[in-house]
Amino acid sequence: MARRGGRRLMSSLSPPPPDPTWARLRTDRLVALVGRVRELGLLVALAAIVLAVGVQEPRFLRPANGRQILLAVSILAIVAAGQTIVVLTRNVDLSVASIVGLSAYVTADFLKDAPASRVPAAVLLACVVGLGLGAVNGLLVTVGRVPAIVATLGTLYVYRGADFSIAGGQQVTAADVPDVFREIAMSRPAGVPTPILIAAAIVLLFAYLLRYSRTGRQLYAIGSNPEAARLAGIPTDRLVFGAFAVSGLLAGLAGVLWGSRFGTVNARAATGFELQVVAAVVVGGVNIFGGSGTVLGAALGAIVLGTIANALTMLRLSPFWLQAISGGAILVAVTIDALITRRLQRALLTRRNR
Repeated sequence: MARRGGRRLMSSLSPPPPDPTWARLRTDRLVALVGRVRELGLLVALAAIVLAVGVQEPRFLRPANGRQILLAVSILAIVAAGQTIVVLTRNVDLSVASIVGLSAYVTADFLKDAPASRVPAAVLLACVVGLGLGAVNGLLVTVGRVPAIVATLGTLYVYRGADFSIAGGQQVTAADVPDVFREIAMSRPAGVPTPILIAAAIVLLFAYLLRYSRTGRQLYAIGSNPEAARLAGIPTDRLVFGAFAVSGLLAGLAGVLWGSRFGTVNARAATGFELQVVAAVVVGGVNIFGGSGTVLGAALGAIVLGTIANALTMLRLSPFWLQAISGGAILVAVTIDALITRRLQRALLTRRNR
């Protein structure tokens, strides 16, 4: 009896077994904290860039230059929002630049020598083209089981080739399209350029959906552990397909703004733009290995890159430095993500062993 009582006493005094739900919750909080630290670091870096360049070139600090920077990164922020959704699922879409270019040319060519009444139809056409091309990427990844980086690298060239085939060596100039189409990017409601307002609305919308909607939480779950998400009943293939489709849709919309802003469109439009998109996403704190990051962070990454590009212009430095900076930023961000992911995995494993 004494032994039984002793065992019961020891059992009552021993700590309860670890709760996996609580451990997972603490890990999720740690990931969120890391993300906020990354975004705060970007704000500090942005402030440092502004102050350093402003001392050398006072024109850099003018409000008009700030609006110009935001206008320049508005298209990038829109495409980066779609790319963020894809990257959260442990995938990547390298074809976004080709989708932007093809959508821009299709829209401009559709409006060539056309009445202004066709502009809404042209915008819808570009969105449908982008949605369709994004859906093709989604089918290749979910149905064809082709790795996303391989599938979208292939469609990058396929879509660009289709653009060259449709253009046939021709280009559409600003004089060929209705003035209403040009006003999409040139108009300034309340003094703010329309592309900035559109980009802000899209970023805020998807930031809200990812944070508060069930689908948003499921996308994070897929990126954190695809197999566990599948076993939990989450429709992973459907959501990954939807992520690629949304990315294509936003790239198609960005193509409209590209054609409206730059006026002259040819088959080379947005060539190489995918590097800037991926750089904005990973610099903005979105983990390239999936499962963490925000659309707001990606937009902030786009602003940082746009500010650097504008600073290079103000300081009369070679624009080719921007490519080197973007590539270096990707390497640094991916390295940081790998270190953070490794440490979080070790911490979670330690808690489970306890």
